[in-house]
Amino acid sequence: MNKLGILEGILFVVGDEGINLKNLCEIMNIDIDEAKALLLKLKESYESDERGIRISYLGDAFKLTTKECHKEYYQKLVENPDTNTLSPSSLEVLAIIAYNQPITRVEIDTMRGVSSNHIIRKLVAKGLIKEAGKSKMPGRPNLYRTTSEFLDCFGLSSLNELPELEEEQVEDNKSELFTSIYKEEQNEMEL
Repeated sequence: MNKLGILEGILFVVGDEGINLKNLCEIMNIDIDEAKALLLKLKESYESDERGIRISYLGDAFKLTTKECHKEYYQKLVENPDTNTLSPSSLEVLAIIAYNQPITRVEIDTMRGVSSNHIIRKLVAKGLIKEAGKSKMPGRPNLYRTTSEFLDCFGLSSLNELPELEEEQVEDNKSELFTSIYKEEQNEMEL
């Protein structure tokens, strides 16, 4: 098994949250010295001019980040109207944040049932959401909230103008359905 490939995949999956050395060792079932050696080897492979990412150590976590020398291209990507549209998934994440802020990425992922790392990074880059501190949950994950650009983009003067969410109405006949099925089975047994 290629441990460098596994390490790269782990760094990609954890996204902007990053991973600390202790958790990396536990996940990969390796000791600290081997983890450091793997991180150093992968970091060196990213130093090539042909690569667009690097490994950064920010806070107490290792994460993949883009290279500073390519910043002007990433800025163009964010500002380009053709790439500046919001996908249905982005709108879903934005709505979850708007109605539940401040909220962690893990809480967003739980509500959606899928990872939101990439979408959150794009929404931060577009200026529609921002980090709003750290949660008190274990690991102290980032909290996210909407920005004034979000309000401008959707023509709102405040979050109070967000439409109210309709609660899902439970059909009254669901319990009757189960009851009637049960009664039918009972009646069939009696025959």
